[in-house]
Amino acid sequence: MLKGLLKLVLAAIALLAIAVAVNTLRQGPRQIAAGAPAAPLAVDANAVGESLAAAIRARTVSSHDDAQLNADQFAALQAHLAQRYPKVHARLKREVVGSLSLLYTWEGSDPKAPAIALMAHQDVVPIAQGTEGDWQVEPFAGTIKDGFVWGRGAWDDKANLIAELEAVEALLATDFKPRRTVYLVFGADEEVGGERGAKQIAKLLAERGVGLDFVIDEGLLITEGILPGLRPPTALIGVAEKGYLSLQLEAKATPGHSSMPPAAPGTSAIAQISMALARLDAQPMPAAVRGVAAAMFDAIAPEMSGIGRIVMSNRWLFDPLLVSQLEKSASTNAMLRTTTALTIVSAGNKDNVLPGRAEAVVNFRILPGDTQAGVIEHVKRVVDNDRIEIKSLPGNSEPSRPAPIDGSGYQTVNRTVRELFPGTAVAPGLMLGATDSRHFETLSNQVLRFSPVRAKSEDLARFHGTNERIALTNLVELVRFYHHLLRLAAGA
Repeated sequence: MLKGLLKLVLAAIALLAIAVAVNTLRQGPRQIAAGAPAAPLAVDANAVGESLAAAIRARTVSSHDDAQLNADQFAALQAHLAQRYPKVHARLKREVVGSLSLLYTWEGSDPKAPAIALMAHQDVVPIAQGTEGDWQVEPFAGTIKDGFVWGRGAWDDKANLIAELEAVEALLATDFKPRRTVYLVFGADEEVGGERGAKQIAKLLAERGVGLDFVIDEGLLITEGILPGLRPPTALIGVAEKGYLSLQLEAKATPGHSSMPPAAPGTSAIAQISMALARLDAQPMPAAVRGVAAAMFDAIAPEMSGIGRIVMSNRWLFDPLLVSQLEKSASTNAMLRTTTALTIVSAGNKDNVLPGRAEAVVNFRILPGDTQAGVIEHVKRVVDNDRIEIKSLPGNSEPSRPAPIDGSGYQTVNRTVRELFPGTAVAPGLMLGATDSRHFETLSNQVLRFSPVRAKSEDLARFHGTNERIALTNLVELVRFYHHLLRLAAGA
């Protein structure tokens, strides 16, 4: 009997192995067939680099509270744009929205054709205090060195802004006339929420009855070596972004002298808030390969090698293993779940006084499919303390709805990448941070987040960090990308 059972088990294992092997082999390439490589476009790398360097020298750090902070720097940036791109400023309608943000309108020849919008933002984040000396160059000097343009904004997001204008200027020089109207949207407060810039521009376009076929904004990148076993460079096109929710937790207790703390443990304000935070940190929302993450893994599975291809091609069997491995890395963990981040704690002001109140802020980045209401219910259940007041802070947003990967926008960006970056795989991806493009979801169901910036694992720390830079060769590729995208999307 035991021998028969063993044979049955071995047969089941053999059948399972065969099924896994067959399923792996039948996962053929899922990349679209690209057309002929894009026609060469002559780009003066040094001139484009100097233009970006000049843009970096404008210290356009934005403020949440002061709309006019560094207004003179934004004026300097915009003066540079007017001087560098005369055809754009002569042929396109230019409007200033919210005093600092820019909207350019390039009228199309067919008023019935739905318009498209290319986005970038003018503002940058400040240099973290105390890290100025860690930069290899002065962060706002706009230095070109070792084949790179260095400085705050070189990557986020002035490279896209300059490349889009370079592409339009080059098209105007050939008397290119778009069939559909093209909008260029350059917000001035993206880094602090985009309420005064992109949101107001979207509102203005809506009031004018404008509908957009698709929108492309900054976002995911052309990655190399980010995922073990993924052989080719991979362009991840962001088809959605996570929502944003900050909750304030407040615990109250009777204040008093530290020599007579409360007899019951866990009842002081600090103890209550500490236990709540510990519980939230230990019990995050569940992780799973679903939605955009599932679509991404399906697209890249045939491009994988070794065990990675086997696992990705047979997620019906290996999903638990895949989730357990992806949870170990901060970036991949964030693709799988609504994340919990403990960001602010405040309590007490004297070492011998028991505070009567303790506060904390917890930030959640909400996975598409989850909601703010669901997160709040999760927090209440995990904290399990009716004495702690929970309230939402301003500036929250639900996750975006994913753009369809079979839609015209995704397919056009996909084709542009495949024809300009030979050998590069393309897959949908999830944007973990927030962008100005979320304000445009009322105007289009195809909002995409992608920057044709090449990045390796070691480059990711430069984003909002020290030694931000972009290669001149990659900057030229950005210009060619937007030039080709516009020809495909807005050509005859």
